[in-house]
Amino acid sequence: MYEYAIAWEWLTFAVRWLHVVTAIAWIGSSFYFIALDLGLTKRPGMPEGVYGEEWQVHGGGFYHIQKYLVAPASMPKHLTWFKWESYATWLSGFAMLCVVYYGGADLFLIDRSLLDLSHVQAIALSAGSLAIGWICYDLLCKSPIGKSTWGLMILLYILLVIMAWGYTQVFTGRAAFLHLGAFTATIMTANVFFIIMPNQRVVVADLIAGRKPDPKYGVIAKQRSLHNNYLTLPVVFFMLSNHYPLAFATAYNWIIAALVFLMGVTIRHWFNTGHARKGKPIWTWMITTVIFIIIMWLSTQPKLGAGEHASLSPMQTQFLADAHFTKARDIVEARCSMCHAQEPSWDGLTFAPKNVKFETDNEIAAHAREIYLQAGRSHAMPPGNVTSVTPQERAMLVAWYESAVKGKTE
Repeated sequence: MYEYAIAWEWLTFAVRWLHVVTAIAWIGSSFYFIALDLGLTKRPGMPEGVYGEEWQVHGGGFYHIQKYLVAPASMPKHLTWFKWESYATWLSGFAMLCVVYYGGADLFLIDRSLLDLSHVQAIALSAGSLAIGWICYDLLCKSPIGKSTWGLMILLYILLVIMAWGYTQVFTGRAAFLHLGAFTATIMTANVFFIIMPNQRVVVADLIAGRKPDPKYGVIAKQRSLHNNYLTLPVVFFMLSNHYPLAFATAYNWIIAALVFLMGVTIRHWFNTGHARKGKPIWTWMITTVIFIIIMWLSTQPKLGAGEHASLSPMQTQFLADAHFTKARDIVEARCSMCHAQEPSWDGLTFAPKNVKFETDNEIAAHAREIYLQAGRSHAMPPGNVTSVTPQERAMLVAWYESAVKGKTE
């Protein structure tokens, strides 16, 4: 049964790898087409219906690209659709959410010091929030306010800030940031699946039928594509944030998240303006720097504790009750707690790595699986074996975990 932990860890690695690969493909193509679209130029004598063109050089060859604002006069024989990059990114991301956070809900998703949720309740809140978020966003876009670019963007920002605050009141800080990224990415992929691609299919169908396509479908798709463009960088930040407790594990983590969305706008505006050949607005980097300094300052404010009275799951209680626990605890306290503490004593550390603490029996039992994989089955922890964990001590950590798991299944 304990081999399940190893198989699950490799599954996590595989899904994470797939997600990164697909995200690179989606973000890369998205950024490319935004740059292409903004860099289009007009010249006399272009074919009818062509909005602009671009000459590019890459890989030893030249490319001549023309954009039709609505559609060409006839349907080309071969048409490449860019959609699976988005779909695969969301599907692999949701798979990772299931494997890491739903499968490890007791440790990574649920913070019982905030809200004592069951697995089913936590997962329902998680999945439900993603669906409800898209519905709210879509209704905003289709409402009269959707005709105002700035008005819609402000309301979208307010929605994202509300979700940032809400997630931090329900889930662990790490899960809150991950969910905020998933919430935003769901909006982006749903834009592609429910709006952009269907609108393009309508245009293609009109061309095949010999009808003149309605330009409104392109306008609507363009609006959603613009939103996706400005939301991409914050999503990347939230997906990386689980490695940095200074971002997700401080008292003002939801304010940090709100500021990250603003940085995404300022950074993308700099790139978009440059792609449109309208200069390089240095002021965007000045604002970005100020926001980042504010984020750094906010991260120095009071830390979020794990909750002294947080309860343990039945499996975690089994680790606490196992006969090997006392020896395992002594090893962890001697070899790991100087870093994994509310106030780390190791020079250069301000926060416990990934906000994982081993100061109480409950905290050690709650992280039994990670201790088993990181310090028992592998030598990942401590880094470089700086605290000189012996082979016998690692064997004891393995014995503790496997004994508890075996006892649970008998």
